[in-house]
Amino acid sequence: MTTLAARAFATAVVSFASLALTSLLVADDVVPVDAPPRWWKGNLHTHTLWSDGDDFPEMVAEWYRTHGYQFLALSDHNVLAQGMRWMKETDITQRGGQGVIERYLQRFGGSWVEMRGEGNERAVRLKPLDEFRALVEERGRFLMIPAEEISDKAEGVPVHINASNVKEALPPLGGETVREAIENNLRNVEDQARRAGREILAHLNHPNFGWAITAEDLAHVVLERHFEVYNGHPGVNQLGDNARPSVDRLWDIANTIRLAHLHAPPLYGIATDDSHHYHDKVDGARPGRGWVMVRATHLTPEHIVKAIKAGDCYASSGVGLNDVRYNRQRRKLELDIEPDGDARFVTQFIGTLRGVDPKAKAGTDSTGAGGGSEAKRPPRVTGSYSDQIGRVLSSVEGLTPSYELTGDELYVRAVVISSAAPRDPSFVGQKQQAWTQPVGWE
Repeated sequence: MTTLAARAFATAVVSFASLALTSLLVADDVVPVDAPPRWWKGNLHTHTLWSDGDDFPEMVAEWYRTHGYQFLALSDHNVLAQGMRWMKETDITQRGGQGVIERYLQRFGGSWVEMRGEGNERAVRLKPLDEFRALVEERGRFLMIPAEEISDKAEGVPVHINASNVKEALPPLGGETVREAIENNLRNVEDQARRAGREILAHLNHPNFGWAITAEDLAHVVLERHFEVYNGHPGVNQLGDNARPSVDRLWDIANTIRLAHLHAPPLYGIATDDSHHYHDKVDGARPGRGWVMVRATHLTPEHIVKAIKAGDCYASSGVGLNDVRYNRQRRKLELDIEPDGDARFVTQFIGTLRGVDPKAKAGTDSTGAGGGSEAKRPPRVTGSYSDQIGRVLSSVEGLTPSYELTGDELYVRAVVISSAAPRDPSFVGQKQQAWTQPVGWE
């Protein structure tokens, strides 16, 4: 090789190596070597045509991917999106409305959408997660997590638990009581996690749906560590009624019982959509209403699940937090709220002080009116408790609220309330909120 040729070859090699390195750096910029913790937005409660949702799983995943989410769990009832399943076109149209299949074809094309049969027997294949995830996932940007809504019942009421990052479908195990059913299913989730050698998150769904779960149930099944403090489905009785507490109130009663009486760790709260409807159905359970923000270094199922289990997350129905800090030495909880136009924010620091009686008041009926007896209280109604449980300890306006614990608190949590309404409210008068996890109990 001549000197000139050798130099040209060397230059080409160097240029190719530089190009390859540049491409590598560009490809890996979403996975830095020393990844700092950051916030990831996700929804862990989602339905598709695999159970009682009204759209194809790929279409649902596309909605979340293109609306600012970084992870999504499709959690259909008692099933994983696995194997071969066909659904009649008439059934799909009846559920999702005219145009649902046409929109599916427009987005993914005839080479992807599989159809067979003619007339009333014409059917469309529902794709399994392992098959379609390659079309929607993006490394470091969007992640699909396999999940299931374990849909059970006991004492005549629904008992639903979501399991995220499962390997195989988990059948509902039931139980003679609500508490027994919850515990049986939680232990089944734990057994699969051990056998499969993977992180699986279990959380209790919509406790007020069907007025199924009381604060006492939430408290006494100490194996449960996570539940939905906000669920975007309009039919889950988020605010309670005259006889039953709101979901926020359930949380405070349950955590007070746990910490003051059972000496057990508190529940952590998450928010979800519980989305079923993706075609502007009136009063539907639509996407984009509730989500969980998780602080983790990497966008993988394991890192997301571990962070949620550790409580390094907050629930939101619209309010964003740049930071949540709790200094254990100073016993100080600090928030940095993300500005939102002209919206104003009030942060309520909520907790229960030590010495408060964690037991239900005697001699009350289901309405708390007094004069009743335990025998008169209908089933599945939370008892009447002191208004000192879960009271507002401090209320702070502005973007940087904080609260310094005195040592008298069993726990403290923060609720940030915006003056702005959500884009798509799930109940009348709703304001955007964010819920942080209880601190100060460690």
